[in-house]
Amino acid sequence: MGEREALGAVGWLAAAAPDPEACRWEWERSALGVALLPAGRLWDVLVVNGELGRLAVDVLLGLVPEPGPVLADFGDHRYGFFVPTGTAARWVGTGVRTAGQGAWLAVPHPTRGSRGLRWLVAPDGTGRLNDPAAVELALHEAAARLAQLQAGDGL
Repeated sequence: MGEREALGAVGWLAAAAPDPEACRWEWERSALGVALLPAGRLWDVLVVNGELGRLAVDVLLGLVPEPGPVLADFGDHRYGFFVPTGTAARWVGTGVRTAGQGAWLAVPHPTRGSRGLRWLVAPDGTGRLNDPAAVELALHEAAARLAQLQAGDGL
């Protein structure tokens, strides 16, 4: 990511905060390297656990030439797909937690990870988000692949 894109990504993410300057300060000076940001203002997040999440990211990257932001924890236990606001309130499905209006998320600086989180697809500053239909398709395909793996059929 170039310097211009990095500045745009910082500005875009910080704009979700009630105090964007405090958000920037947290990223620069906190030991954890994260800022708490409210979901439901600029984006919602769909959170998927474990192997299903990892496989869904792989599928999404093959489906969409330029996906929206995707976060992962360093243990690969949870994956967060940034989607348009309102998605969390409308999402119907099992195995997916949603973060929308009223939820807060720990978010690392867009150009570097933190002690517990990293960007698999970093925000680019344009505001691009994941299409919920593409995420849903990726989850269905990932579930099918996971079922094959668990049945011992491989991929």
